[in-house]
Amino acid sequence: MSTRMPSIAPRTALGRSMQRTPMAVAVLINLLTALMLAGCGTAEPPATPDATPAAASVEPARPAKTYSIEDFIESIGVTGASFSPDESRILLSSNRTGIWNAYTIAVGGGTWTPVTTSTSDNHFAVAWFPGDDRVLVTRDRGGDELNHLIVIEADGSERDLTPGDGLKAEFAGFSHDGSRFFVLTNERDARYFDVYAYAVDGYAREMIYRNDTGYEPGPVSGDGRYIALTKPDTTVNNDIYLHDRERDQTLHLSPHQGNAQFAIQDFAPDGTHLLYTSNDNGEFSSLRRYDFADARHSEIERADWDIVFAGYSHNGSYRVTGINEDGRTRIRMVETTTGTAVELPRLPAGEIRGLTIGRSESRLAFYLNGDRQPNDLYTLTLGQAPVQLTRSLNPAIDPEDLVETSVVRFKSFDGLEIPNILWKPHQAHAGARMPAIIDVHGGPGGQTTRAWNALRQYLANHGYVILGINNRGSSGYGKTFFAADDGKHGREPLWDVIEAKKYLQSLDYVDPDRIGIMGGSYGGYMTLAALAFHPEEFAVGVNIFGVSNWLRTLESIPPYWESFRQALYAEIGNPETDREKLIATSPLFHAERIVRPLIVLQGANDPRVIQPESDEIVAAVRANGVPVEYVLFDDEGHGFTKKKNQITGYGAILAFLDRHLKAAPETVDNR
Repeated sequence: MSTRMPSIAPRTALGRSMQRTPMAVAVLINLLTALMLAGCGTAEPPATPDATPAAASVEPARPAKTYSIEDFIESIGVTGASFSPDESRILLSSNRTGIWNAYTIAVGGGTWTPVTTSTSDNHFAVAWFPGDDRVLVTRDRGGDELNHLIVIEADGSERDLTPGDGLKAEFAGFSHDGSRFFVLTNERDARYFDVYAYAVDGYAREMIYRNDTGYEPGPVSGDGRYIALTKPDTTVNNDIYLHDRERDQTLHLSPHQGNAQFAIQDFAPDGTHLLYTSNDNGEFSSLRRYDFADARHSEIERADWDIVFAGYSHNGSYRVTGINEDGRTRIRMVETTTGTAVELPRLPAGEIRGLTIGRSESRLAFYLNGDRQPNDLYTLTLGQAPVQLTRSLNPAIDPEDLVETSVVRFKSFDGLEIPNILWKPHQAHAGARMPAIIDVHGGPGGQTTRAWNALRQYLANHGYVILGINNRGSSGYGKTFFAADDGKHGREPLWDVIEAKKYLQSLDYVDPDRIGIMGGSYGGYMTLAALAFHPEEFAVGVNIFGVSNWLRTLESIPPYWESFRQALYAEIGNPETDREKLIATSPLFHAERIVRPLIVLQGANDPRVIQPESDEIVAAVRANGVPVEYVLFDDEGHGFTKKKNQITGYGAILAFLDRHLKAAPETVDNR
């Protein structure tokens, strides 16, 4: 569940990610998106004198080459950006060795310097200390999501700042003066996260907020006085609060009628106000501020789509917002002293992501990401051209062989318009109809967006049409659409998927009899539900750590999801009071109806969809005499992060589809 879980949950399916990066980083993501483009846009090619038609070359057929899964996974993953105190180097994370580790690189490019050198557990960069060469990183064990916060000292030694078994910790930013940093941890009570302030010198810490009532804490104001709190109710309704440590009081900031979502965004660097977003007066979330001096709320920015993030640069010179505009992210930036909008250059192919602004407010780091462009890191000194630090796409892959996505829509069974992202293979046309896959995102409230996706590009390169459906209940299309799946899982959202098949069958380049379904986490549930409840609709199913038994999944959620438990029950069902409903909508209890070939992929350490969910559906479907393949990774959790496992897992998916979907004889549709 990628959009409907507690803030402490990781950013993958079956857990809503509301994790917040330090505000300077969040602001950069926006600011960079806008500024980096100067010099990164698509330039007009120079005129070629004396060019003649006879000299023109013939465009090669695409794809000129199909690539192996090893080719795709050879591309480098990079993420995160934190400036060194003098802003001469960048701290980032990469899987260049096959395992995620932390590295530093000069802002002008050059050799990568390893900060961690793990060969087993992933390590992700968090932040550089503001005054010296120490850095913070985080790691779990084999994907169990029990992250610890680790400091790497200047001499390379490490210290676990959150020691102990069974706890989970999250970094919550440095104080504005850089003397302290804030950490959320559930070490005292596995259900709830307390807030601690650590001294930068010596790491002495104090609890600054004891959480006994199930709030989701964070962020913390730069002076440490205020702590923002969120109280979930349902997946479509929550409240926000402001805890004032100086007065020892907690103020309710969001009294409202009906369902509305509120999300804390950032504290003003000068300590005068708080930014938040809400959709309480419309379909989409607008940006608001709450002023501490007079307790006044005011709207400061609105769009025709959700404003999904907002933040200030370190000293507040800039405010940056991100808008989820029909599957893409659009950036706005203003100078806060004048309110003047900053004119942004035209974006190159792709989007700015992960923008970070240095504490000086003169240097930026950001990622460029697109359909055919995995994350590449850039730095930009204002007034100068940006510098590209990484080239992530495997040079053996010609990006022209990859595909650009498009946004397509169809009307579902009840007339509701369903938005989708389409990957159309180059080789697909009316004279060569291709097999197709409906790919269902996690969530339930996730969203398929236009971005680099190695698996989808790999399948499209091998001749599979991919339709990334945003069925009802997906985020990004208004609060009514988002709420339209509540209590209806296994029914209306699944019926949207059936209508998506009909849409694909209407395309003259799709073979109407060779359409399968694929998904991860909640999308894996939808895959199993489609095979069990509509057994003749799809030719094959690809289930990536999907829920098969809602009763067990809801009873086995991690203890640190306690604040969100009732909201999850309202969304899916309560195992104590809705037992019959959950049995009726759980594919495991109807597995005898599954008659189509199935492949299942699972991580043994997954805390969200535990291994028995996959073990039991595999056994049950095999008992039907149906071809079932099972790929289990002992060192993964809810998502496959290690390159060797991606090669094995994604390669197994293509081989399965080639055997059971592509190899099926094409039948001409005469309807």
